[in-house]
Amino acid sequence: MDFIEPAIRAFLGVFFLMIGLQFAARALGLYSRLGFSHINYGRAGTAPWWHRHTFNLFRAAILLVCLARIGVDLDPWLGVCPVLYQWPLLLTGVLLLLVSYTAVNYLQAYMHEDWRSGIDETNGSGRLITTGPFSRSRNPLFTGVIIGQLGFFLALPSVFSLVCLVTGVLVIARQAREEEKALARRFGSVYEDYCARVPRWL
Repeated sequence: MDFIEPAIRAFLGVFFLMIGLQFAARALGLYSRLGFSHINYGRAGTAPWWHRHTFNLFRAAILLVCLARIGVDLDPWLGVCPVLYQWPLLLTGVLLLLVSYTAVNYLQAYMHEDWRSGIDETNGSGRLITTGPFSRSRNPLFTGVIIGQLGFFLALPSVFSLVCLVTGVLVIARQAREEEKALARRFGSVYEDYCARVPRWL
């Protein structure tokens, strides 16, 4: 534990920093090539708008906390649970974070130019993908993110990470329903048939 614990502290800081940089770089690259943003907030005050801002707030808090923990002992302020703060659970959390990272990257690559973050109401070029992982789950990307949120809780079992986990799952579940409503409006009976064949999650 003397070696594992500080290594995981450093891992979490670097991991969430790289996720932020990768997300920004992907969005900027797509914008540079295609001429429109693949990140959509929705109209101010709507449910998707609140979901996006809530998610961004918690994502920034996680990044700042994990970076600060590398050099500062914040654990008493985060409400770390000593019973769960054991190396087997910490390593399980790291493993789930890596599984999530791999799955999300694979799924975004699979979607390629059809990938969107949020509901795209202005650029109707995105196609309905029903093959590959989308033939087994209507929301595999969200499922991958939830796995990562569970991994974060196990890698840093605390009141802070539990609040992040519960909030994240609730926001993702609500956003999934909003996105499915938008897809139903756009693709009509084709999407209804897809929903009848494929479950929302697993």
